[in-house]
Amino acid sequence: MTYRDIKADILERILNGTWPPGSAVPNEQDLAVEYGAARATVNRAMRELVDEGFVERKRKAGTRVRLTPVRQVRFEIPLIRKEIEEQGAAYRYALIRSEVMLAPDWLRARLNLKPGTEVLHLVCMHFADGRPYQLEDRWINLAATPQGRDFDFSTVGPNEWLVQQVPFSDVEISFSATAADPEQAMLLNCHAGDALFRVERQTTWQDQVVTYVSLIYRRDHRMTTRY
Repeated sequence: MTYRDIKADILERILNGTWPPGSAVPNEQDLAVEYGAARATVNRAMRELVDEGFVERKRKAGTRVRLTPVRQVRFEIPLIRKEIEEQGAAYRYALIRSEVMLAPDWLRARLNLKPGTEVLHLVCMHFADGRPYQLEDRWINLAATPQGRDFDFSTVGPNEWLVQQVPFSDVEISFSATAADPEQAMLLNCHAGDALFRVERQTTWQDQVVTYVSLIYRRDHRMTTRY
């Protein structure tokens, strides 16, 4: 068995939840016995998983699956809860709508999905000190993230769940202005036709789109990023 085979098998265990975020990974000696491979071969596989951000090694604590298993890149998916709390505001989340459906034509075309692909559509609100802060309109590709089908998003938002559960290799982001439709106006406590700030983000893992989200803010929202 090559180090690539071992790496792929360990990564599969991480992605399917056999070894969830924060859990301990068996030591290299035990893995070498399990795979019938040299310890040096296992070590190479583990080094690459550490370098790619899936696991972390700590002295005396051993090797564990990262709590946020993402590839080490300059961009990290922001947590809206953390963003709000760092402003000194109280965070609140509300799930407005959740539905599993066949991907509509516009989404299939945008994400290059096969006909018959099922997606999870979620509409959520995030509040800061009780005031509307962000409207999240998200689509999750269930072919890429089947564990999302049975997860209860009524208490934990998809932003936080995806950051903790699903790695990414590429992110496409666009920024634009848009006009509030009646539902957006109601949820964001503004008037229909008011100018809004929109962030669209498409996240990919190994050439397969995991999620597409439209994040809507009131027009006075200010966004700051660091790289």
